[in-house]
Amino acid sequence: MVVLAALTALGGLVALLAGAYGLWQTRRLAAAGEAVTALVKPAPQGAERPLLQFVTLDGRVMEVPSPVPPSRRLPLRTGTEVRIAYDPGDPRAVLLPGSERIRLDQGFVAAGAALVVLGAVLAVTLG
Repeated sequence: MVVLAALTALGGLVALLAGAYGLWQTRRLAAAGEAVTALVKPAPQGAERPLLQFVTLDGRVMEVPSPVPPSRRLPLRTGTEVRIAYDPGDPRAVLLPGSERIRLDQGFVAAGAALVVLGAVLAVTLG
């Protein structure tokens, strides 16, 4: 049973770290990302998300998949332009303001913390 407690805590730790990384990445791009205009291009065959094409400050043309899943209410119509923020060190990391998943990442942090605590409680009571 101690193995179950350890697996519960480990799974919670993974969820907690994933949520914390997502929150950090969103805040970092919102604060220090370079804001540019991107053209929305059609999704490649077999892909669900449209492409965002933009020019970096150093002149590179980038095409990256939209960070917004198709299930979101923020439709990206082909041929329109949207404002994005990208990481100058890794232009593939983009943020579409207004589409952040902050609540989802906070949910991962909360659920992960709860599982870590549950795993610790199980280890103490069963071990």
